[in-house]
Amino acid sequence: MSAELKSHSQGQTLVLTLSNPEFRNALGPEMYAAGIEALNVAESSAEVRSVVITGEGPWFCAGGNLRRLQANRERPPQVQADSIEGLHSWIESIRVFPKPVIAAVEGPAAGAGFSLALACDFVTAARDAQFVMAYSNIALSPDGGGSWSLARALPRALVNELLMCGSRIGAEALQQHGLVNRVCEPGQALAEALKLAEQLNARAPNALASIKELVNDAPGQSLTQHLAAERDHFVRNLHHANAGIGIAAFLDKTTPRY
Repeated sequence: MSAELKSHSQGQTLVLTLSNPEFRNALGPEMYAAGIEALNVAESSAEVRSVVITGEGPWFCAGGNLRRLQANRERPPQVQADSIEGLHSWIESIRVFPKPVIAAVEGPAAGAGFSLALACDFVTAARDAQFVMAYSNIALSPDGGGSWSLARALPRALVNELLMCGSRIGAEALQQHGLVNRVCEPGQALAEALKLAEQLNARAPNALASIKELVNDAPGQSLTQHLAAERDHFVRNLHHANAGIGIAAFLDKTTPRY
């Protein structure tokens, strides 16, 4: 059975499922391309307000397929470079996608699977989920933006423990460090993600898009640049129809419907 990215809609949420059970949902070029295409379609659909990425069965994602990587050692280096570019294009598309993306993690999230979860805006994880960047175990270095995400969120010593030693870290420990939003009982990560998605779906899409852009851009901006961006987003959102709906509902003590 070949690797594929399955998709279905649940209300206003698009659920993308990593499906490669034979290799614990290991990623591959066909998934990268499908992921980018799915987000492109979802971005232009008013029916989709959020996206959940999960894995089929008891695993989130084992990262790269080691058999494919071993085979690529016999091919020109550009073959693997092109494959990684496909992964990185998908990671970037998640980061710039203007709607919330939630990772629902059961079991292991390893290598690029860990990077994929880190690229999402929210993470819900089963209590027994394990996250690991074991690249150094097989004489490799990270891809998928994992080292970038971890280095910006965790102390340097812990990042080196995870990357150089390939140590595992559990969902509850990552929650304490602010990288997992919600921890739930095993088997409930997708349900928890859909509950979070429903909460987000009830909010004004334009406001969430602005918040995501501001949060993404903040690390690379000076305070002056960021204040200007906040001003521009605020004014644009104030004059959007949804602000009229939201302010009126707050003043009337009713529930807004955007």
